[in-house]
Amino acid sequence: MHYATAMSDNVVDPSAMSPTQVVVTGATGFIASHLVRDLLAAGHRVRGTVRSLAATDSHAHLRALPGAAERLELVEADLLVPGSFDTAVAGASHVFHTASPYRLDVRDPQRELVEPAVQGTINVLGACTASPVLRRVVLTSSFAAIADHPIRMHVFTEDDWNGVSSLRRNAYAYSKAEAERAAWSFMQAAARSFDLVSINPTVVIGPALGPGTSTSNQIFVDVAAGAYPGIMALDFGIVDVRDVALAHVRAMEVAEAEGRYLCASDVLSMRAIVAIMREELPPTVRLPTRPLDNAFGTTVAKLAAQFQPPGVRSFLRTNLGRALQLDASKARRDLGIEFRPVRESVLDTVRDLVARGEIPGAMAGTPAGS
Repeated sequence: MHYATAMSDNVVDPSAMSPTQVVVTGATGFIASHLVRDLLAAGHRVRGTVRSLAATDSHAHLRALPGAAERLELVEADLLVPGSFDTAVAGASHVFHTASPYRLDVRDPQRELVEPAVQGTINVLGACTASPVLRRVVLTSSFAAIADHPIRMHVFTEDDWNGVSSLRRNAYAYSKAEAERAAWSFMQAAARSFDLVSINPTVVIGPALGPGTSTSNQIFVDVAAGAYPGIMALDFGIVDVRDVALAHVRAMEVAEAEGRYLCASDVLSMRAIVAIMREELPPTVRLPTRPLDNAFGTTVAKLAAQFQPPGVRSFLRTNLGRALQLDASKARRDLGIEFRPVRESVLDTVRDLVARGEIPGAMAGTPAGS
Protein backbone atom coordinates (compact mmCIF):
# COMPACT_ATOMS: atom_id res chain seq x y z
CA MET A 1 0.00 0.00 0.00
CA HIS A 2 1.39 3.40 -0.93
CA TYR A 3 0.75 6.25 1.46
CA ALA A 4 1.40 9.90 0.73
CA THR A 5 4.42 11.26 2.53
CA ALA A 6 3.87 14.38 4.65
CA MET A 7 6.46 17.00 3.81
CA SER A 8 7.70 19.70 6.19
CA ASP A 9 4.71 21.98 5.66
CA ASN A 10 2.31 19.02 5.63
CA VAL A 11 1.70 19.21 1.88
CA VAL A 12 1.23 15.80 0.35
CA ASP A 13 3.81 14.16 -1.85
CA PRO A 14 2.91 14.74 -5.53
CA SER A 15 4.07 11.21 -6.37
CA ALA A 16 1.45 9.57 -4.15
CA MET A 17 -1.35 9.45 -6.72
CA SER A 18 -1.77 10.24 -10.40
CA PRO A 19 -3.18 13.77 -10.87
CA THR A 20 -6.93 13.76 -11.31
CA GLN A 21 -9.99 16.03 -11.26
CA VAL A 22 -11.37 16.52 -7.74
CA VAL A 23 -14.09 18.68 -6.21
CA VAL A 24 -14.06 20.52 -2.88
CA THR A 25 -17.40 21.94 -1.75
CA GLY A 26 -17.29 25.02 0.46
CA ALA A 27 -13.77 25.67 -0.76
CA THR A 28 -13.24 28.89 1.20
CA GLY A 29 -13.74 27.20 4.57
CA PHE A 30 -11.06 26.79 7.23
CA ILE A 31 -10.40 23.08 6.56
CA ALA A 32 -11.29 23.29 2.88
CA SER A 33 -8.72 26.00 2.14
CA HIS A 34 -5.92 23.81 3.48
CA LEU A 35 -7.35 20.87 1.56
CA VAL A 36 -7.36 22.84 -1.70
CA ARG A 37 -3.75 23.84 -1.06
CA ASP A 38 -2.68 20.23 -0.47
CA LEU A 39 -4.55 18.93 -3.51
CA LEU A 40 -2.98 21.55 -5.77
CA ALA A 41 0.44 20.76 -4.33
CA ALA A 42 -0.14 17.11 -5.22
CA GLY A 43 -0.78 18.09 -8.84
CA HIS A 44 -4.55 17.58 -8.94
CA ARG A 45 -7.02 19.70 -10.84
CA VAL A 46 -9.36 21.18 -8.25
CA ARG A 47 -12.87 22.47 -8.76
CA GLY A 48 -14.04 24.35 -5.68
CA THR A 49 -17.59 25.49 -4.97
CA VAL A 50 -18.30 28.89 -3.45
CA ARG A 51 -21.50 30.69 -2.64
CA SER A 52 -20.66 33.71 -4.78
CA LEU A 53 -17.99 34.28 -7.40
CA ALA A 54 -18.62 38.00 -7.04
CA ALA A 55 -17.38 37.92 -3.41
CA THR A 56 -13.76 37.95 -4.55
CA ASP A 57 -12.36 38.87 -1.13
CA SER A 58 -13.60 35.58 0.31
CA HIS A 59 -11.68 33.42 -2.18
CA ALA A 60 -8.72 35.60 -3.15
CA HIS A 61 -6.48 33.44 -0.92
CA LEU A 62 -7.41 30.39 -2.99
CA ARG A 63 -6.57 32.14 -6.25
CA ALA A 64 -3.15 33.00 -4.80
CA LEU A 65 -2.21 29.39 -3.95
CA PRO A 66 0.66 27.79 -5.89
CA GLY A 67 -0.80 25.98 -8.89
CA ALA A 68 -4.16 27.76 -8.64
CA ALA A 69 -3.76 29.74 -11.86
CA GLU A 70 -3.33 26.53 -13.86
CA ARG A 71 -5.43 23.98 -11.97
CA LEU A 72 -8.06 25.67 -9.75
CA GLU A 73 -11.57 26.36 -11.00
CA LEU A 74 -14.20 28.00 -8.79
CA VAL A 75 -17.92 27.56 -9.44
CA GLU A 76 -21.04 28.72 -7.63
CA ALA A 77 -23.26 26.27 -5.77
CA ASP A 78 -25.92 26.51 -3.06
CA LEU A 79 -26.40 23.77 -0.45
CA LEU A 80 -30.17 24.23 -0.46
CA VAL A 81 -30.72 24.22 -4.24
CA PRO A 82 -31.24 20.75 -5.79
CA GLY A 83 -29.06 20.27 -8.87
CA SER A 84 -26.77 23.09 -7.78
CA PHE A 85 -23.77 20.76 -7.62
CA ASP A 86 -24.36 18.86 -10.86
CA THR A 87 -21.95 20.95 -12.91
CA ALA A 88 -19.31 20.98 -10.18
CA VAL A 89 -19.28 17.19 -9.78
CA ALA A 90 -19.32 16.31 -13.49
CA GLY A 91 -16.17 14.47 -14.55
CA ALA A 92 -14.60 14.32 -11.09
CA SER A 93 -13.06 11.15 -9.70
CA HIS A 94 -13.31 12.29 -6.06
CA VAL A 95 -15.52 14.74 -4.19
CA PHE A 96 -14.72 16.27 -0.81
CA HIS A 97 -17.90 17.57 0.78
CA THR A 98 -16.75 20.07 3.40
CA ALA A 99 -19.49 22.71 3.09
CA SER A 100 -21.63 22.99 6.23
CA PRO A 101 -22.49 25.86 8.59
CA TYR A 102 -20.53 25.93 11.88
CA ARG A 103 -21.96 28.25 14.53
CA LEU A 104 -22.91 27.57 18.12
CA ASP A 105 -25.55 30.28 18.36
CA VAL A 106 -28.23 30.87 15.75
CA ARG A 107 -31.79 32.14 15.95
CA ASP A 108 -33.35 29.26 14.02
CA PRO A 109 -31.29 26.04 14.37
CA GLN A 110 -33.47 24.07 11.98
CA ARG A 111 -33.21 26.63 9.18
CA GLU A 112 -29.66 27.86 9.78
CA LEU A 113 -27.91 24.62 10.79
CA VAL A 114 -29.85 21.42 10.20
CA GLU A 115 -31.36 22.13 6.79
CA PRO A 116 -28.13 23.33 5.12
CA ALA A 117 -26.14 20.46 6.64
CA VAL A 118 -28.60 17.67 5.84
CA GLN A 119 -30.09 18.92 2.58
CA GLY A 120 -26.70 20.07 1.34
CA THR A 121 -25.26 16.62 1.93
CA ILE A 122 -28.15 14.96 0.11
CA ASN A 123 -27.89 17.42 -2.79
CA VAL A 124 -24.16 16.77 -3.18
CA LEU A 125 -24.56 13.00 -3.01
CA GLY A 126 -27.45 13.21 -5.46
CA ALA A 127 -25.23 15.02 -7.93
CA CYS A 128 -22.57 12.39 -7.41
CA THR A 129 -24.87 9.55 -8.48
CA ALA A 130 -24.99 11.05 -11.99
CA SER A 131 -21.22 10.73 -12.43
CA PRO A 132 -20.13 7.31 -13.71
CA VAL A 133 -16.43 8.11 -13.18
CA LEU A 134 -16.71 9.12 -9.53
CA ARG A 135 -14.89 6.71 -7.21
CA ARG A 136 -15.20 8.15 -3.70
CA VAL A 137 -16.83 10.91 -1.68
CA VAL A 138 -14.97 12.09 1.42
CA LEU A 139 -17.37 13.75 3.86
CA THR A 140 -16.19 16.29 6.41
CA SER A 141 -18.22 15.28 9.43
CA SER A 142 -17.27 16.01 13.04
CA PHE A 143 -16.67 14.52 16.46
CA ALA A 144 -20.01 16.17 17.17
CA ALA A 145 -21.59 13.33 15.15
CA ILE A 146 -19.91 10.90 17.55
CA ALA A 147 -20.80 12.63 20.83
CA ASP A 148 -21.80 16.02 22.20
CA HIS A 149 -20.44 15.50 25.73
CA PRO A 150 -17.89 13.37 27.57
CA ILE A 151 -19.07 10.21 29.33
CA ARG A 152 -17.34 9.06 32.49
CA MET A 153 -14.86 6.21 31.88
CA HIS A 154 -15.83 5.96 28.20
CA VAL A 155 -13.27 6.17 25.40
CA PHE A 156 -14.92 7.45 22.23
CA THR A 157 -14.19 5.84 18.85
CA GLU A 158 -15.75 5.79 15.40
CA ASP A 159 -18.23 3.18 16.67
CA ASP A 160 -20.01 5.81 18.77
CA TRP A 161 -22.91 7.90 17.49
CA ASN A 162 -24.38 11.06 18.98
CA GLY A 163 -27.96 10.18 19.82
CA VAL A 164 -28.72 12.87 22.41
CA SER A 165 -28.35 16.21 20.62
CA SER A 166 -31.46 18.02 19.40
CA LEU A 167 -32.62 21.42 18.21
CA ARG A 168 -32.67 22.52 21.86
CA ARG A 169 -29.54 20.71 23.03
CA ASN A 170 -26.25 21.42 21.18
CA ALA A 171 -28.00 22.18 17.89
CA TYR A 172 -24.74 22.33 15.92
CA ALA A 173 -23.83 18.82 17.05
CA TYR A 174 -27.33 17.71 16.10
CA SER A 175 -26.89 19.12 12.59
CA LYS A 176 -23.61 17.23 12.09
CA ALA A 177 -25.02 13.96 13.42
CA GLU A 178 -28.13 14.24 11.24
CA ALA A 179 -26.08 15.14 8.15
CA GLU A 180 -23.77 12.16 8.55
CA ARG A 181 -26.66 9.80 9.23
CA ALA A 182 -28.35 11.09 6.09
CA ALA A 183 -25.18 10.44 4.10
CA TRP A 184 -24.85 6.82 5.20
CA SER A 185 -28.59 6.22 4.68
CA PHE A 186 -28.29 7.64 1.17
CA MET A 187 -25.41 5.30 0.42
CA GLN A 188 -27.46 2.29 1.48
CA ALA A 189 -30.46 3.28 -0.62
CA ALA A 190 -28.98 4.71 -3.81
CA ALA A 191 -27.48 2.95 -6.80
CA ARG A 192 -24.02 4.48 -7.21
CA SER A 193 -20.54 3.83 -8.53
CA PHE A 194 -18.72 5.43 -5.58
CA ASP A 195 -18.15 4.77 -1.90
CA LEU A 196 -18.15 7.09 1.12
CA VAL A 197 -15.57 7.84 3.80
CA SER A 198 -16.18 10.33 6.60
CA ILE A 199 -13.61 12.37 8.52
CA ASN A 200 -14.69 13.20 12.08
CA PRO A 201 -12.32 15.77 13.60
CA THR A 202 -12.51 17.16 17.12
CA VAL A 203 -11.93 20.90 17.66
CA VAL A 204 -9.90 21.97 14.62
CA ILE A 205 -7.27 24.65 15.26
CA GLY A 206 -4.22 26.02 13.49
CA PRO A 207 -3.13 28.83 11.18
CA ALA A 208 -5.75 30.03 8.72
CA LEU A 209 -5.19 30.56 5.02
CA GLY A 210 -8.22 32.76 4.42
CA PRO A 211 -9.76 35.85 6.02
CA GLY A 212 -11.68 35.84 9.28
CA THR A 213 -11.40 33.67 12.38
CA SER A 214 -12.76 30.15 12.42
CA THR A 215 -15.26 29.18 15.11
CA SER A 216 -12.69 26.84 16.68
CA ASN A 217 -9.86 29.38 16.70
CA GLN A 218 -12.29 31.88 18.21
CA ILE A 219 -11.95 29.90 21.45
CA PHE A 220 -8.45 31.33 21.86
CA VAL A 221 -9.61 34.84 21.06
CA ASP A 222 -12.38 34.53 23.65
CA VAL A 223 -10.00 33.20 26.31
CA ALA A 224 -7.68 36.16 25.73
CA ALA A 225 -10.56 38.65 25.62
CA GLY A 226 -11.93 37.73 29.05
CA ALA A 227 -15.03 35.96 27.78
CA TYR A 228 -14.52 33.27 30.42
CA PRO A 229 -14.82 34.25 34.12
CA GLY A 230 -11.97 31.92 35.02
CA ILE A 231 -10.31 28.62 34.20
CA MET A 232 -13.20 26.22 33.92
CA ALA A 233 -13.35 22.43 34.01
CA LEU A 234 -13.58 21.97 30.26
CA ASP A 235 -11.78 19.42 28.10
CA PHE A 236 -11.23 19.92 24.37
CA GLY A 237 -10.25 17.28 21.86
CA ILE A 238 -7.75 19.11 19.64
CA VAL A 239 -6.52 18.43 16.12
CA ASP A 240 -4.50 20.58 13.72
CA VAL A 241 -6.23 21.82 10.57
CA ARG A 242 -3.21 20.78 8.51
CA ASP A 243 -3.55 17.21 9.76
CA VAL A 244 -7.29 17.19 9.07
CA ALA A 245 -6.65 18.32 5.49
CA LEU A 246 -4.05 15.61 5.09
CA ALA A 247 -6.48 13.02 6.48
CA HIS A 248 -8.93 13.97 3.72
CA VAL A 249 -6.26 13.52 1.07
CA ARG A 250 -5.20 10.17 2.52
CA ALA A 251 -8.85 9.08 2.56
CA MET A 252 -8.84 9.68 -1.20
CA GLU A 253 -5.52 7.96 -1.83
CA VAL A 254 -5.85 4.84 0.31
CA ALA A 255 -8.12 2.47 -1.59
CA GLU A 256 -8.75 0.38 1.55
CA ALA A 257 -10.02 3.36 3.58
CA GLU A 258 -13.58 2.79 4.74
CA GLY A 259 -16.15 4.04 7.20
CA ARG A 260 -15.47 6.81 9.68
CA TYR A 261 -12.18 8.29 10.89
CA LEU A 262 -11.98 10.14 14.20
CA CYS A 263 -9.18 12.71 13.97
CA ALA A 264 -7.66 14.00 17.20
CA SER A 265 -4.16 14.73 18.39
CA ASP A 266 -4.92 14.87 22.12
CA VAL A 267 -7.28 16.17 24.77
CA LEU A 268 -6.38 19.42 26.53
CA SER A 269 -8.03 20.95 29.54
CA MET A 270 -8.77 24.66 29.55
CA ARG A 271 -6.06 25.04 32.20
CA ALA A 272 -3.50 23.42 29.89
CA ILE A 273 -4.58 25.63 26.98
CA VAL A 274 -4.21 28.79 29.07
CA ALA A 275 -0.78 27.67 30.26
CA ILE A 276 0.44 27.18 26.68
CA MET A 277 -1.04 30.53 25.62
CA ARG A 278 0.76 32.22 28.52
CA GLU A 279 4.08 30.97 27.15
CA GLU A 280 3.50 32.88 23.91
CA LEU A 281 1.56 36.00 24.91
CA PRO A 282 2.83 39.10 26.72
CA PRO A 283 1.49 40.11 30.17
CA THR A 284 -0.65 42.76 28.48
CA VAL A 285 -3.01 39.93 27.53
CA ARG A 286 -5.10 39.24 30.60
CA LEU A 287 -5.54 35.50 30.48
CA PRO A 288 -7.93 33.99 33.05
CA THR A 289 -6.45 32.94 36.40
CA ARG A 290 -9.44 32.35 38.69
CA PRO A 291 -9.58 28.58 39.41
CA LEU A 292 -13.06 27.36 38.52
CA ASP A 293 -11.95 23.89 37.45
CA ASN A 294 -13.19 22.27 40.64
CA ALA A 295 -16.54 21.06 41.99
CA PHE A 296 -17.53 24.45 43.39
CA GLY A 297 -16.42 26.31 40.27
CA THR A 298 -18.28 23.90 38.01
CA THR A 299 -21.49 24.40 40.00
CA VAL A 300 -21.13 28.18 39.81
CA ALA A 301 -20.31 28.07 36.08
CA LYS A 302 -23.35 25.92 35.32
CA LEU A 303 -25.58 28.37 37.18
CA ALA A 304 -24.01 31.31 35.36
CA ALA A 305 -24.47 29.53 32.02
CA GLN A 306 -28.18 30.35 32.09
CA PHE A 307 -27.27 33.93 31.18
CA GLN A 308 -25.34 32.85 28.06
CA PRO A 309 -26.80 32.53 24.54
CA PRO A 310 -28.61 29.19 23.98
CA GLY A 311 -25.79 27.45 22.08
CA VAL A 312 -23.11 28.38 24.60
CA ARG A 313 -25.44 27.61 27.52
CA SER A 314 -26.15 24.13 26.17
CA PHE A 315 -22.48 23.38 25.55
CA LEU A 316 -21.41 24.47 29.04
CA ARG A 317 -24.15 22.56 30.82
CA THR A 318 -23.35 19.31 29.01
CA ASN A 319 -19.54 19.55 29.07
CA LEU A 320 -18.47 21.25 32.30
CA GLY A 321 -16.73 18.98 34.79
CA ARG A 322 -16.53 15.96 32.46
CA ALA A 323 -13.26 14.33 31.41
CA LEU A 324 -12.98 13.49 27.70
CA GLN A 325 -11.25 10.37 26.37
CA LEU A 326 -10.67 9.58 22.68
CA ASP A 327 -9.07 6.90 20.54
CA ALA A 328 -7.96 8.05 17.07
CA SER A 329 -5.84 4.97 16.36
CA LYS A 330 -7.90 3.97 13.31
CA ALA A 331 -6.83 7.11 11.43
CA ARG A 332 -3.23 6.56 12.44
CA ARG A 333 -3.36 2.93 11.34
CA ASP A 334 -5.41 3.09 8.12
CA LEU A 335 -4.44 6.53 6.84
CA GLY A 336 -0.88 6.65 8.12
CA ILE A 337 -1.53 9.93 9.97
CA GLU A 338 0.90 11.13 12.62
CA PHE A 339 -0.88 14.01 14.28
CA ARG A 340 1.13 17.09 15.23
CA PRO A 341 1.87 17.54 18.94
CA VAL A 342 -1.06 19.47 20.35
CA ARG A 343 1.19 22.04 22.05
CA GLU A 344 2.70 22.90 18.66
CA SER A 345 -0.77 23.40 17.19
CA VAL A 346 -1.85 25.70 20.03
CA LEU A 347 1.28 27.82 19.70
CA ASP A 348 0.92 28.05 15.91
CA THR A 349 -2.71 29.08 16.33
CA VAL A 350 -1.91 31.81 18.86
CA ARG A 351 0.93 33.15 16.73
CA ASP A 352 -1.33 33.30 13.69
CA LEU A 353 -4.07 35.10 15.64
CA VAL A 354 -1.55 37.62 16.99
CA ALA A 355 -0.20 38.26 13.50
CA ARG A 356 -3.77 38.89 12.31
CA GLY A 357 -4.45 41.31 15.18
CA GLU A 358 -7.13 39.07 16.67
CA ILE A 359 -5.73 38.81 20.22
CA PRO A 360 -6.56 41.86 22.34
CA GLY A 361 -3.48 43.39 24.00
CA ALA A 362 -0.99 41.50 21.85
CA MET A 363 1.00 42.83 18.94
CA ALA A 364 2.90 40.75 16.42
CA GLY A 365 6.57 40.64 17.37
CA THR A 366 5.91 41.30 21.08
CA PRO A 367 7.57 38.50 23.08
CA ALA A 368 6.01 36.91 26.14
CA GLY A 369 7.17 38.51 29.37
CA SER A 370 8.01 41.85 27.74
